[in-house]
Amino acid sequence: MTRRRDPTGITDAASGYGLIRRGQQVLNRLAALPCPTVAAIHGFALGGGLELALACRYRVAVADERLSLGLPEVLLGIHPGFGGTVRSVRVAGVRAAMELMLSGKPVRAEKALRLGLIDRLVAASDLRRCAREMLLRASAPRRAPWPQRLLSSAPLRPLVRRALMREVARRAPREHYPAPYAIIDLWARYGAHGPQAFEAEARSIAHLFTTQSSRNLVRVFLLQDRLKSAGGKSAAEIRHVHVVGAGVMGGDIAAWSALRGFTVTLQDRALEYVQPALARAQELFDKRLREPAKNAAARARLRADVAGEGVPDADVVIEAIYESLEAKQQLYAQLEPRLKPGALLATNTSSLMLEPLGARLARPQRLVGLHFFNPVAQMPLIEIVHAQHTDPAALQAATGFARRLDKLPLPCRSAPGFMVNRVLTPYMHEAMLAAQEGVPLTLIDAAAVSFGMPVGPIELTDIVGLDVAAHVGEIIARGLGRPASAAPRLTELLAAKRLGRKSGAGFYVWRDGKAVKPMAPAAARAPPDLLDRLILILVNECVACLRERVVEDAELVDAAVLFGTGFAPFRGGPLTYARARGVAAVVARLTELAARYGERFQPDRAWASIASGAEP
Repeated sequence: MTRRRDPTGITDAASGYGLIRRGQQVLNRLAALPCPTVAAIHGFALGGGLELALACRYRVAVADERLSLGLPEVLLGIHPGFGGTVRSVRVAGVRAAMELMLSGKPVRAEKALRLGLIDRLVAASDLRRCAREMLLRASAPRRAPWPQRLLSSAPLRPLVRRALMREVARRAPREHYPAPYAIIDLWARYGAHGPQAFEAEARSIAHLFTTQSSRNLVRVFLLQDRLKSAGGKSAAEIRHVHVVGAGVMGGDIAAWSALRGFTVTLQDRALEYVQPALARAQELFDKRLREPAKNAAARARLRADVAGEGVPDADVVIEAIYESLEAKQQLYAQLEPRLKPGALLATNTSSLMLEPLGARLARPQRLVGLHFFNPVAQMPLIEIVHAQHTDPAALQAATGFARRLDKLPLPCRSAPGFMVNRVLTPYMHEAMLAAQEGVPLTLIDAAAVSFGMPVGPIELTDIVGLDVAAHVGEIIARGLGRPASAAPRLTELLAAKRLGRKSGAGFYVWRDGKAVKPMAPAAARAPPDLLDRLILILVNECVACLRERVVEDAELVDAAVLFGTGFAPFRGGPLTYARARGVAAVVARLTELAARYGERFQPDRAWASIASGAEP
């Protein structure tokens, strides 16, 4: 079993405390220098970089799009440790500092200046000159405005603390993500005053380093880093993207490609099918590109192309039509003769294998899968699907293209449902079976959310679309030689044209893009085995995928489910969760569930290999 070592090297709180205190002492000496100091920032100053800058008396930065200041430690399950929890409050005030630390999101030039994190913004050519001027002028250092300093006073801190705790609790339970609560507690206790605040910061982060939550979140970061590094260098230079199919997925793939700088042509049967996609694209550009010139440039890069005139010039043609083998094959027969030499033909199929899709192609080795996830703008993963005969150069070009889209490419073997949909399907189906047994929908979803999933499986099915979920489930079952799963309630809803969010009603009624969830009866209780039914059937399918080498190793199984489904990040991925719970305990529980509910819970035969630490 592939495992990454903890990069911090910290094995216990005592060793962590010693390392942190030494780092604090270095920055404390910098802050205590009798001469003025200035941090000249060009580009990123994140985490320790910003803590170093905050220890200086002045900060000046180059005002360009690369400037990014932030304290992202909370995303790793920790908080700033080199004085950042103290100095950020002193310099910017409690509200700005808490926004920075609790969200982990960086800020750009103008906002950094507005928050007080920097004193001046200058052109790159003026950076050194301005830094020297600030040193020679030696004016009083920046302090938070007095209303913000007042919030850090002892009488007001309890009131502010309660408000901050309520805000954090809405997003992350303390038992899952202790770091944001520790940040608030440090400030509430010391108000960013005195040497005790630094000492407490070191003790707190040293403890957080040893928590399972932090170790797993660090692992998630490393998995993300592994996928990012997969892009590599490709000989293919992709500039023009042609997308066939302007539905939700195709239209949003086109919009995202234009946002990322590609020239994009979008094709469908008639202009009336393309116009809604162009309208959604404009909404995306308005949200992401506030500068009028950049917004207009993105809009100009995307155009409707009903006749498909962009096909001969395209470097990659992405098919995003409905899930029909025959329809896709017919489309490829029209597209392939028009492709220029070296162009990539890609499919966004969510379940169909490449081998039958490419069976009638003259060059099936140039066909790859680019499986995006919905919503395209938010989901970071793309499954890069390859068959045994796929040209390595085509696979490398697809992977490099995914990185240029700022997505995480996951190499994935052509198999029914690939990786993510393969494991999601039994998870969603088990939820439907529980609903069929009379368990209230809201209790089913609440169980999954309590585990750490972003949304419950019933709501997820509505978001995916009941028709899509049913069709993909049938394709996967047929491809794996399994009996089709019966879900009478799903069949009833499909017959009533209740397709989920897109039709305004599915399992739930949807208003303004949100599910209206009825209250469960007061006496209703979730069955004690409900959560295990939902989660362990997914984990068991992950083991089957690893055994079949749908992805290369156990790390990539975890990465696929983390970034493709939003699986609870603090648990580190489904296989990491199984190891933490104990493989023997998981197998025993699956055996119990199989005896009670049937063969679908039978433990996969590869669990024995996982227990021994070897790859199946």
